[in-house]
Amino acid sequence: MDNLLSMPAPAVLLATADELLLDDLLRLAAAAEVTPRVERDLLGLRRNWQTATLVVVGQDLAEPLARSQPVRRSGVLVATRAFGGRGRVVAADPEAGEAAAYRHALAIGAEGVFGLPADESVLGDKLADALDGGVRTAVTLAFVGGCGGAGATTLAAAVAVTAGRYGLRSMLIDGDPLGGGIELVLGSEACEGSRWPALLNAAGRVSAGALRAALPLVDGLAVLSWDRSDVAALPPEAMRSVLGAAQRSSDLVVVDLPRRSDPAAEEAFVRATSTLVVVPRDVRSCAAAARLVAPLREVAHDLRVVAREPGLNGLSALDVADHLSLPLAAKLGFERDLPSLLDEGRFDPRPRSALGRAATDILELFGLYGSLAA
Repeated sequence: MDNLLSMPAPAVLLATADELLLDDLLRLAAAAEVTPRVERDLLGLRRNWQTATLVVVGQDLAEPLARSQPVRRSGVLVATRAFGGRGRVVAADPEAGEAAAYRHALAIGAEGVFGLPADESVLGDKLADALDGGVRTAVTLAFVGGCGGAGATTLAAAVAVTAGRYGLRSMLIDGDPLGGGIELVLGSEACEGSRWPALLNAAGRVSAGALRAALPLVDGLAVLSWDRSDVAALPPEAMRSVLGAAQRSSDLVVVDLPRRSDPAAEEAFVRATSTLVVVPRDVRSCAAAARLVAPLREVAHDLRVVAREPGLNGLSALDVADHLSLPLAAKLGFERDLPSLLDEGRFDPRPRSALGRAATDILELFGLYGSLAA
C-alpha cells in the first residue's frame, strides 16, 4: 500500500475494458510520447479519478461511471469506436451508440466525445497537451516595423526582457531570417543552444518542454534566433509547429517579424493575440506604414500601432494612429544613447527608460503586468 501511495500521479489515465479501443489509445499515447496509467474496470477508474491531468474514459465505462455520480473535474474525455471507427460498431444501431456516448459524457462532465479513427489527430493533441502540463493561453505579440529602421526588433526584445523581469515565463522568437538578428540586440551570440537552422524541418507536434530546454537562455528568457548561416527562408510548417510549442510552454510569446509578406510570417500573424506595428512619428514613415497595414488586415485580427518619437518636430502619437486607422497601443520615446549601447552589447531596458516604459505599457495593455503587480 505504501508503494502505491508513493507512486507519482500519471499525466494521463486511460480507462476502458475494450481491448481494441485501448490498443488505439495506447498507439496515440505512444505517438505523443505519453506513458499513461491504464485501468480496465470501474474500481480502478474511480480510485484514480482525481489524480491524473487528463482522464480518457472508454464508452464502455462511461455509463457505469455516470451511475456512480463521480466528483466533477476538468480534463475528462470520452473515447469511442461507436462511430467513425474503422467500420467497428459498439452498438447495433450506430446512431443510438453515438447518442449514448454523448449522454454519458454529459453525465460525467466530460469536455467532449472522440470517435476513432476520425478524431485521432485531435485526441492525440489532447494527450500531448497533458504531457506539456495542459494548454496554456499564452499571450502572443507579433512586432513589425511600419518602415525600415522603425525599431520593432528592439521593442520586441524589450517587451520580452521586461516580462521576464516581472516573473513571466517568456519566449522571444526572431521570425526574420534576413534581419540583423535579435541576438545582436541582446548580445547573446555566444550563448549555447539551438537556433532556427536546427528546427527548419520541424513539422507536426513539437514538444513544448523539449523546445524550451533546447534554446539559449538570456537571463531566463528563452530566445530562438538565427545563426550566421546563409539560410534565407523559414518554412511555414516550422513556424506553425514551433510557435504552437512556444505558446504551450509560456505566459508570453514575442515574435519579431519581417515587413515583407511570406507564408511563415503569415502563420505568426494569424496565430498572434495582437500585431503591433512600430511607426516613427513622421509623414514618410506613416505613408510607408499605410502600405504595410493594408495587407496585414487580411491576416492579423488585432492590429495596433506603437508610435515612436522622432528626434525633432514630428506628428503626435494620435496623429499616427488616426492616419493608419489603428488603436494606439503605446508611445515609444526617444533615447539618445540607445544605438551606442546596442553596439556595445549593453541592452538593458530599465523601468524608467523610454524603452522600459513602453514595454511595461504594452504588458499592462494585455493584462500581464497588472496581474503580477497585484
